[in-house]
Amino acid sequence: MNPDLDRLQPYPFQKLAALKAECSPPPGLEPILLSIGEPKQPTPHFISEAVIAHLHGLAQYPLTRGQDALREAIVDWLAGRFRLPAGSLDPVRHVLPANGTREALFAVAQVVVDRSRDPCVLMPNPFYQIYEGAALLAGAEPVYLDCREENGYLPDFDAVPEAVWKRCQLLYLCSPGNPTGAVLPLETLKCLIDLSRQYDFVICSDECYSEIYAEEGNPPPGLLQAAAEMGATDWHNCLVFHSLSKRSNAPGLRSGFVSGDARLIERFHQYRTYHGCAMPPPFQAASIAAWRDEEHVQRNRETYRARFDAVLEILAPHAELRRPEAGFYLWMKTPIDDEAFARRLYCAHNVTVLPGSYLSRDSAQGNPGRNHVRIALVPELDECIEAAGRIRDCLLSQPN
Repeated sequence: MNPDLDRLQPYPFQKLAALKAECSPPPGLEPILLSIGEPKQPTPHFISEAVIAHLHGLAQYPLTRGQDALREAIVDWLAGRFRLPAGSLDPVRHVLPANGTREALFAVAQVVVDRSRDPCVLMPNPFYQIYEGAALLAGAEPVYLDCREENGYLPDFDAVPEAVWKRCQLLYLCSPGNPTGAVLPLETLKCLIDLSRQYDFVICSDECYSEIYAEEGNPPPGLLQAAAEMGATDWHNCLVFHSLSKRSNAPGLRSGFVSGDARLIERFHQYRTYHGCAMPPPFQAASIAAWRDEEHVQRNRETYRARFDAVLEILAPHAELRRPEAGFYLWMKTPIDDEAFARRLYCAHNVTVLPGSYLSRDSAQGNPGRNHVRIALVPELDECIEAAGRIRDCLLSQPN
């Protein structure tokens, strides 16, 4: 057996299941699940119809590179969304479809990490646990960069020692952040690009929440956008990861892509050819339709804004929390230990949220996720309002 498997830690939802195991919520209350970032709105009809209309594609093996039309749709979307110079992205050299960002974010570490050189992989803390697992199974040391309130819930990159930058082979970014919703400014992204060239590490920017944001005229910036503004359209050491799961309410489609440095894309393609993870043709057809339509994405943002408005009106007077810049999570402080609060909320009110400490690792300053819970506002509006009322009741019932 691969000994690195023993280095993996339990997944957050394994811990959550154990936390809830001995609880019996009130039988008269319907369960409300706010722990998993899985959109509950219906997938747009035209996406589903595209899958059905192209089922005849099941008769042929798909290419790992995907269809030309899919890569062209992705390039057109990237160029328009992030204001990239015309022609700066080549659909053949700079794009690779993937079965969602999760698969690609994990696999890329197996490509870029050289385990013979005492590597480390930097990542935000709290973080998406795929980053940690990818680093460990690539033979690298995970280095956790705390995201705390005093720093706007963003990593303090200035505090990273030079010795760590010298060992760094891969930096995972998550902007907008999971679970905090914090957005990395363009100037920070540009500084990181400079560092990646100085110390020769790869930046993998997980941007899967980029299309859900608070202000319609103020979309979050992206890594390729920062590189383009610097004139660095060789995209050296830069890779971005996007998905239709959140943007288009299509988590079951398992459709995303990676784009950036042509040298890295070519080696990643080589790896994935052996990995055997090409996207099925009907899903490619549906993805083309999704990437070429923005109306459903704007409507999606409007539904999330309505949820945040309603939930914050109920919770803001009683809880320490803020409207995130982007994403669909609330990162709420808890008046007691986050595990204890999550357990009490489930046992007494049948609402499931995720303890923040399950998404983080201990550092010299303690666990940055402790005394927080992640609340995913993914159910429909009426269910979010009901959940907010129950969370408020739980907060008000806490002992002094």
